[in-house]
Amino acid sequence: QVQLVESGGGLVQAGGSLRLSCAASGRTFSTYHMGWFRQTPGKEREFVAAIGRNGITTIYGDSVKGRFRISRDNAKNTVYLQMVTLKPEDTAVYYCAADGQYVLNRTPREYEYWGQGTQVTVSS
Repeated sequence: QVQLVESGGGLVQAGGSLRLSCAASGRTFSTYHMGWFRQTPGKEREFVAAIGRNGITTIYGDSVKGRFRISRDNAKNTVYLQMVTLKPEDTAVYYCAADGQYVLNRTPREYEYWGQGTQVTVSS
């Protein structure tokens, strides 16, 4: 089992930057693909980015491509989401998730473990 704890959220002005972190418990972190998702009230959870087990393969949602960068440090059991050029529409609760399957997925239901989320608010 994997426990995930996000941090790094907060309030930032449009055009600013934030870096989210997600710390995982357990010794098997490197066996999981890791993803970031976000959600606003009344909307479905949206795919943001995912990274493969070895940290080489990455995929991004269209709305964040070119502005967000996902990375991981398997020695520290941590996955990161660097966000730059933030926009008000990036405001959401951001969740990290772990997926033990073979394929790198964009779909929330494919992910087995979830953190509690961290709020990101971008003011205009």
